[in-house]
Amino acid sequence: MQLSRRFLPPMSLLCAFEASARLQSFTAAAAELHLTQSAVSRQIRALEERLGTELFVRERQTVRLSPAGQAYAQEIRAALLRISNATLGFRTNPQGGSLNLAILPTFGTRWLAPRLPQFFSAHPGITINLTTRLSQFDFQLEAVDAGIHFGLPHWPGAELEFLMSETVVPACSPAVYAQHQFAQPQDLLRAPLLHLTSRPEAWRRWLELQGCQVSEAAGMLFDQFATAAQAATAGVGVALLPKFLIARELENGDLVRALPELPELESVERYYLAWPTSRTAYPPLQAFRSWLKTAAQEFTQQHAKA
Repeated sequence: MQLSRRFLPPMSLLCAFEASARLQSFTAAAAELHLTQSAVSRQIRALEERLGTELFVRERQTVRLSPAGQAYAQEIRAALLRISNATLGFRTNPQGGSLNLAILPTFGTRWLAPRLPQFFSAHPGITINLTTRLSQFDFQLEAVDAGIHFGLPHWPGAELEFLMSETVVPACSPAVYAQHQFAQPQDLLRAPLLHLTSRPEAWRRWLELQGCQVSEAAGMLFDQFATAAQAATAGVGVALLPKFLIARELENGDLVRALPELPELESVERYYLAWPTSRTAYPPLQAFRSWLKTAAQEFTQQHAKA
């Protein structure tokens, strides 16, 4: 879509507005921008004249955003942040471009990060900047090109591409297993259950699938898989964890399956790559999507044979 320059205010006006909106003060904005207070005030007034409405409510010696100004400030701040990040990315890597990717912490460190050298080897001109997000966000308000999503295939305002499924297993330390000698799913309720804030219903759903009717599965809450896995390793309780993310702990014996004879269950929720439609044709994203889909398919095939 071709941009209409008549709807693009000068950058100086937008920067003055963003600083004034963030600081709620023309004087503070002037100090930040190395301008006079009157100069900032004139820039804000010029922007208001362009828009045909007041962005600030002026009361004696103070100013505050109008309702319209609040909405506009949010959009302008996101746009300026994207411009800033694009410029930084270009200066860092002028030959290939950069991709700002939101990752789930444990998935990013345990699965994605070890495979990134393969991507960089195939695409040496592209830089990937990683940021952590535990839940969905609005792509219009974040300077992010794509994100890793775990859940159902639904993200408002985004396109999704399936990556892989996961199998979760109850895991605990060898000492906890020896102490409780779990024989059936109901036995797990004798030990503390470790929950993830991002999956608060996971234990209850898993127990119900095993035929255990529970009104509430009480236990400790953790905000990340890594912390929950560490707590389980230390003997705090039993955690319901994705098998492929704790493969190292299971292999070296720090964790064991609490019910080793129980058939594994695949989660209803799955991993996806999500991105805003406006970035679909962005070359670094296209390259990363193609590589990530192939890497996930190869992993799934290897995992199925194991």
